[in-house]
Amino acid sequence: MNGELIAALDYYEKEKGIERETMVKAIEDALAAAALKRKDQPSRGLKVAIDRKTGDIHATVNLIVADVVRDLYSEIGLLRARRFKPDAKAGDEVMVELDPRDFGRIAAQAAKQALMQRQRSAEKEIIFVEFKDRVGDIVSGTVRRFERSDVYVDLGKFEAKLPSRERVSTEEYQSGDRIRAYVLAVENEAHGPEIILTRSHPNFVRRLFELEVSEISDKTVEIKSIAREAGFRTKLAVATRDEKVDPVGACVGMRGARVKNIVRELNGEKVDIIRWHPNIRDFVAEAMKPAKIKSMELDEANKKIAVRVGADELSSAVGKRGQNARLTSKLVGWHVTIEKDEASEAAFEDKLSQVTALLSQSLGVPESVASVLVRAGFSSVEAIQSAEPADLEQISGITSDQALAIFELAQRKAANVPPTIAASSVDAAAPAVNPAGAEASHPSSSST
Repeated sequence: MNGELIAALDYYEKEKGIERETMVKAIEDALAAAALKRKDQPSRGLKVAIDRKTGDIHATVNLIVADVVRDLYSEIGLLRARRFKPDAKAGDEVMVELDPRDFGRIAAQAAKQALMQRQRSAEKEIIFVEFKDRVGDIVSGTVRRFERSDVYVDLGKFEAKLPSRERVSTEEYQSGDRIRAYVLAVENEAHGPEIILTRSHPNFVRRLFELEVSEISDKTVEIKSIAREAGFRTKLAVATRDEKVDPVGACVGMRGARVKNIVRELNGEKVDIIRWHPNIRDFVAEAMKPAKIKSMELDEANKKIAVRVGADELSSAVGKRGQNARLTSKLVGWHVTIEKDEASEAAFEDKLSQVTALLSQSLGVPESVASVLVRAGFSSVEAIQSAEPADLEQISGITSDQALAIFELAQRKAANVPPTIAASSVDAAAPAVNPAGAEASHPSSSST
């Protein structure tokens, strides 16, 4: 028994990292507790001690000497007491050593259970001690099992939990898959410490960049802010402490090598890297790219920004299901609203009408035809002169006869020839064209 006990203590100390003294104390307490439950042997002042080197078990009790033993639990007869203390008399206390073998099978089972329980408890303590300082690190492990939507990952000596709330919705895992994750927390639950992992937290991307980009790890480049919708898109704002270093270029890497490695780890999630600006207007304009901002209004008291863009830029500025707008708000730390710039659009249409009227007057053609030409990029007589009839034929709603007539009008205009004949040809050649480029349902009644 002693040899087996020493071997067990050596195993737990070397393989499990559990201190020998911790295990010995647990066994001593378990043996004492089991012995105290027995009613057929003395137990007053029971103490159990195990020799740390040999594994010998010593058990002692403090009994009261009595002429007649009435309580087996706490008394000892005078004659038996004098074996341990020759001058003992009634009423004295005598320390008596017990034979551990008399403790019985229950005590042995209790010692074994105490050993196993202490092992589990010590392992949990080791988990907490080892991982409490690793919060914020990235670890690698193997998907081991699933409980509901939670994934349990084998990290070697320890097991970690990837809760469903910390998973990426676009990712699927199978048992045996190797994954990397960010240590979000080490929680002390009722059943012991629990390592919580995440792959959806923005800091997972931040840590990947710190590991991949040396300029970030040595503090030359700093990640100022980060916004993420896991599985879809991440926006990262970076700044440099050395003007010779381009922070965006450092993160992208040669031919995009660095950012490609991160995108691969994120299973194809898009990553936008932008330059951080201390000026909020410049920062928002940078974050909104490639959309171009027409105007911007700031409400500094409530940290709100109203951004106006052209009608053609609205969809890219807002993004799919408003994603670009949401990420921009998170990135800059202000509430960003995006609207169509109605004033700019009205001014553009007004300018277009003026150019259309001028071209119509110069060529002597209906404004409906002039509008189609202007919208196709031919906003002046000179532009038409430099083109070919074939170019004009490519315009939706302009027939080949009309194209030739318009070209001749432009040439006559250059030669100062009255445009009356050629202009009539534009009307006669085909039905008039509306400003949107579609043919009208009836021939035009306009004439020059």
